[in-house]
Amino acid sequence: MASSALPDTASRAAATVHRIGFTQLSSRNPPLDGSREVNIIFVHGLRGHPQKTWEATSNSDRAASPGRRKVFWPRDYLVEDLPEANVWTYGYNADVIGGLFQADNQNSVSQHGRDLAVKIERDLEKEGFRGPIIFVAHSLGGIVVKDAIRRSDVCRVRTKLVVFLGTPHRGSSSAGWGTIASNLASLALQDTSKRIIKTLEVNSEVLDNIHDEFQGIVLDKRIHIHSFQEARDISGIKGPHGKVIDDFSSKLGLPSPFETVESMDTNHIQMARCSMKTEPPYSVLSQVTNNRFAGRGAVLDQLQGKFIVSRKCRKVAVIGLGGVGKTQVALQLAYWVKDNQPDYSIFWVPAQSVGSFEQAYTEMAKQLAIRGEKGKDIKELVQRYLDSETTRKWLLIVDNADDYDLLFGSSNTRGGLNRYLPNNDNALVLFTTRSRDVAIAAAGSDVIYLHEMSLEEATDFLEKTLIQKRLLQNESITKEFLQQLTYLPLAISQAAAYINRNQVSIERYLGLLRGTEQAMIGLLSREFHDDTRYPGSQNAIATTWLVSFEHISNLDETAADLLLFLSYIEPKAIPQSLFPSPQSEETEHAIGTLCGYAFLVRGGADNIFDIHSLVHLAMRMWISKHNRTKEVVEKALDHVAKVFPWDEPANREQWREYMPHALRLLEGTREYQRQERYDLYRRFKEAAKVLEETCIYRLAGRTKEAIEILEHIVAVKNETLAEHDPSRLASQSLLASAYLNDRRTKEAIKISEHVTAIQEKTLTDEAYLDSDRIKEAIEILEHAVAEDGHDRFGSKSALARAYLKDERVTEAIELLERVVAIKRKTLAEDSHDRLVSEHELACAYLDDGRINEAIGIFEHVVTAQTQTLARSKDTLAGILKW
Repeated sequence: MASSALPDTASRAAATVHRIGFTQLSSRNPPLDGSREVNIIFVHGLRGHPQKTWEATSNSDRAASPGRRKVFWPRDYLVEDLPEANVWTYGYNADVIGGLFQADNQNSVSQHGRDLAVKIERDLEKEGFRGPIIFVAHSLGGIVVKDAIRRSDVCRVRTKLVVFLGTPHRGSSSAGWGTIASNLASLALQDTSKRIIKTLEVNSEVLDNIHDEFQGIVLDKRIHIHSFQEARDISGIKGPHGKVIDDFSSKLGLPSPFETVESMDTNHIQMARCSMKTEPPYSVLSQVTNNRFAGRGAVLDQLQGKFIVSRKCRKVAVIGLGGVGKTQVALQLAYWVKDNQPDYSIFWVPAQSVGSFEQAYTEMAKQLAIRGEKGKDIKELVQRYLDSETTRKWLLIVDNADDYDLLFGSSNTRGGLNRYLPNNDNALVLFTTRSRDVAIAAAGSDVIYLHEMSLEEATDFLEKTLIQKRLLQNESITKEFLQQLTYLPLAISQAAAYINRNQVSIERYLGLLRGTEQAMIGLLSREFHDDTRYPGSQNAIATTWLVSFEHISNLDETAADLLLFLSYIEPKAIPQSLFPSPQSEETEHAIGTLCGYAFLVRGGADNIFDIHSLVHLAMRMWISKHNRTKEVVEKALDHVAKVFPWDEPANREQWREYMPHALRLLEGTREYQRQERYDLYRRFKEAAKVLEETCIYRLAGRTKEAIEILEHIVAVKNETLAEHDPSRLASQSLLASAYLNDRRTKEAIKISEHVTAIQEKTLTDEAYLDSDRIKEAIEILEHAVAEDGHDRFGSKSALARAYLKDERVTEAIELLERVVAIKRKTLAEDSHDRLVSEHELACAYLDDGRINEAIGIFEHVVTAQTQTLARSKDTLAGILKW
């Protein structure tokens, strides 16, 4: 068997397509998992060619002029857009008279079918031929395919779809087999081979047998058939309307679940060619079921229940964030209806624009054989037809219905596209939209919200998308990776495309996501090919919401301004009281708008909101792209500085809610030297100090809340104070205590070791404790300890740290044990000074490997703090409100 293919475009363009046998158009090198998911085989017709039959001139069906490019669409389009598919073209000698380079092949149609079946079973198995088969056959090639399927067990079992392009299945009263044979001969421009002509004669036994047996196989194996019919004539052709194959002959005549019949606005020769991806038959093949679809069973059950089971709903809207998978859910529903509800006809109408809507209705008119009327809008004719055909059932899917004005009109337009939708009891209409306003206007209360995937669904989807399945072996890394991508299907698709292309690990991609914000924006802004989305749509997760941003800007100025403000504060747990003009009606309406687009989500309380973290990032990218960063940042600083409360007991609840957002704003605006930022920073520090002082009392019973606040305090002090600053070190020590109380021992020890190391470094700077003068420092400190004085314990602690620096752990422990013993006799149990010394002794025990003793002291410190809280409960009741 002859076969040829190369991976890059230039070499593919130069690859030889063999006249006889199979030529592999996709890469000879299979994906890294060793197989492809589907096989697409192209078979030409009488006097056809395995390449020229399918080749069109770019953007034109006219003869090529200088500079025009030939489009061999099975190779130039499908290979790129369906990387999971093996794409083949098959050639056989069906010339009427031998071609220029080949002698006559006198085989009959049936013999061609036998040859095809043998070569599939014998030759393609060697090429890693696995998975389902899709045949695309032009003219007489359809009969060859049917005969191969009836002869081959492999073909019968694996074939899932056959696309027939002008195939003569049967004769009719107005155009029998004799007329069909004559028409095909006319196209061949000379007398046909006698054996082929005999096969095409009226009542041909061979063709009748092939036809009848194939129909039975289709019904038994549930093979889907898509029959295209030519709509234009060719001069000199006999029969109705000058068509080579009339409408009766070019369809099998099977019921709608098995056969879809579609008219193409072209002639018999040109129907096998397409110069653009929007043209059939490419458009049909490009919408084959998404094999990567995963999960969503609950939503599909809801849709089936509303539409089919209860039959109570005629219109339903699925609403969700861009990239959450609404189109794929609708597509799965369409396939389910096609398989399980054969009495329904299904139409798909993209509603991104008037143009896409009109194009879909024009195609519907062709399928329904609706003839145009002078002065009548084709959309109105289709709508009238669908409403009048009350005996038929329809499922109409209106996809990407995001623009309210486009669907329902505005003050400046007379009505919208909604008036062209069918409105009878037999018509079911499903809308997919990002807009709650559209969903409610279109479907009333029959609205289904589609959220991010579950962990199980996301993992399944990722597994189907990745080439190297072994990358999923580390379950904890995979879970963390999916969490970072917020379980959003489009984000997962983009990440998988990057991993597949660059052959990096999931852990490496996770590291890139955790880099700088600019690096993360760059990573999530990379466009990638996704054959489950519309050509020309924004596939990168950071840009897919741009159209929604623009809609909001045009629709609701207050909502747009609120979204700008929210992009520079913490995306989680945002109190409404922090919003500009929080109680105004305009703000309430703006909140509704942002929630309607799923950008903003209400939290556990009505007045607490979250903004999707990836939307948060994409919004800042949009601000930067439009050169509005300075404007937005200054407005945000002005507002938060104005509303952040001063040090008053009544404000502590607001401190708890506002601090994460003030911190995020301060961290992101360091280069802005404004009075408002200074005022905000000063009040933030005051609030942090008060909260820090009371956080120790949180450690009994409300540890996690204390940790949350302390982590923010430590973060801001790490950014704003020197490494050795006592306030910074004190906050870190308090956080370590909180971690210890929460049984996060490793984190507590890590912070304690860090604090101790900084304190040692400070001592080194102050007492010449460098690598050359440790002995001298110890000598000085030993002298200080020998002297009586108020700072004797401080000197002993410093000397103990010096001993530790000199690796004299035993002496350091002995000294600290004496200090702790004295303080236990002279100071109260809850004395901060005593607890600090006990903490230092515990750290020394850790250095000596005495882990249990160290943990015992840590726990004792926390116990003492807990007892202090119990004794001070009444006094601290007011403080505990925060």
